[in-house]
Amino acid sequence: MSEAAEAQTGAARAAVEARREVDLPTRLFYGFGSVAFGVKDNGFSYFLVFFYNQVLGLPPQLVGGAALIALLFDAVIDPMIGQFSDNLRTPWGRRHPLMYAAALPFALAYLALWNPPAQLHGQALFVYLIVTAIVIRGFSSVFEVPSSALAAEFSTGYGPRSVLLSYRLFFAWVGGLTVNFLAYRVFLTPDAHHRVGQLNPAGYAHYGMAAAAIMFTAILVSAIGTHRQIPHLMPPPPRRKLTLARTLAEMQETLSNTSFVFLLTASIATAMAAGLAASLNFYFNTFYWGFSSAEISDLTIGVYLSAAIALGGTPYLARRFSKRAVMRTMMVLSVVVGLTPVLLRLEGWMPPNGSFQLLAVIFCTSVVGTAFGIISSIMGPSMIADVVEAAQLRTGRRSEGLFFAASAFVAKATSGFGIFFASSVVAAIHLTPGTDPALVPHAVTRHLALIYAPTLIGLYAIAFVLLSGYRITRASHLETLRQLAAEVEEAGQAEPAM
Repeated sequence: MSEAAEAQTGAARAAVEARREVDLPTRLFYGFGSVAFGVKDNGFSYFLVFFYNQVLGLPPQLVGGAALIALLFDAVIDPMIGQFSDNLRTPWGRRHPLMYAAALPFALAYLALWNPPAQLHGQALFVYLIVTAIVIRGFSSVFEVPSSALAAEFSTGYGPRSVLLSYRLFFAWVGGLTVNFLAYRVFLTPDAHHRVGQLNPAGYAHYGMAAAAIMFTAILVSAIGTHRQIPHLMPPPPRRKLTLARTLAEMQETLSNTSFVFLLTASIATAMAAGLAASLNFYFNTFYWGFSSAEISDLTIGVYLSAAIALGGTPYLARRFSKRAVMRTMMVLSVVVGLTPVLLRLEGWMPPNGSFQLLAVIFCTSVVGTAFGIISSIMGPSMIADVVEAAQLRTGRRSEGLFFAASAFVAKATSGFGIFFASSVVAAIHLTPGTDPALVPHAVTRHLALIYAPTLIGLYAIAFVLLSGYRITRASHLETLRQLAAEVEEAGQAEPAM
């Protein structure tokens, strides 16, 4: 049997043998690791632009430029890490060594992001932000790519994959929100020199220390908790000489799957939209709605309900509907619910700032809209997991790491593109750094809404259309698994008796 045939048969056999579902403790440990990504992504999305622009005085265009430069590095680093992980051979398997290795440098780099040297200003601060962001995103990939890839190894079922990934998204949201709540309630508090807690620089340093400690713990707990599953994971492919040319050719062949290409481009559009919404959320809450840091923390508590709703609702939806239909429907509902208060305020139909009624309305729409958004975001990685077997049937290779490297890139694009676009919006409305929210002219906040709403709608519309190109269904996925099983049976019959 040729090397290529052996590789294809071995991969098919591994896929069939892995048709099992992991137990609840493993699902919990697996999901808990995403706390680290949730903390990092929430910090980048919600605080980074505000901190470096409004608190440190760095022009918003430079903050956005730094995030975009770091994202360009991700585009190169992530697939290389995925390819490396897919072919790694160690006593601890293909994934866990990288997960363990990422914990400490990831946490230390994140701590440094929120504690820049006091003497840095202007271009020097810009360079510091670029370097720190690249290091953080690099080590984030070292953990996130192999950790995400475990989803396709822990589960092969069409519906159960969505359930497994709902744990991952649940912990990412809960972890990020918990640290955000601590930031609003404990760290970003007013003092004698800062009437508005969000403008207090000391709070961000304390936030960075707490966040780094939580990220370090989450990674180690997840890696240790799933360590016992290593003997049951997919084996690496047969040893072969991997030149740079062959590696790049395999990557191109694997990632050229049509459904994957459409899903990836749609996911980048949704990542841009979600990142824009997250990065401007702090600006809307502070300047558009006039909320205090304590009131924003109350809104954060509400999003815990969103995560719980998504965790409970995903299994039901995954059993009854196709993933593409769920993703599209939840996307539309999330946009409608999220933008309605903003558009009503433009028409003067919302309660006034400072009223309890306003806080109640934003609380309720935030809970519902965010729940829809989380369910939609769960479907993306689950759909990528289904591409793994479809590509395997064509190429003969298991490439979970490579596919989920693309998923990790999309997840980081949420904050990268979001920061870039949000910075551009802040620059366009001419919001002066350090401005007291009570003194911001109405024309500035109105301009913010008029730019934000159509941009968000346009990005999600692009994603909705692109998702038409994703063609993997429940039936086609089962057929793919059937064909892989047939390959194993055929190979078994062809083997000579001993």
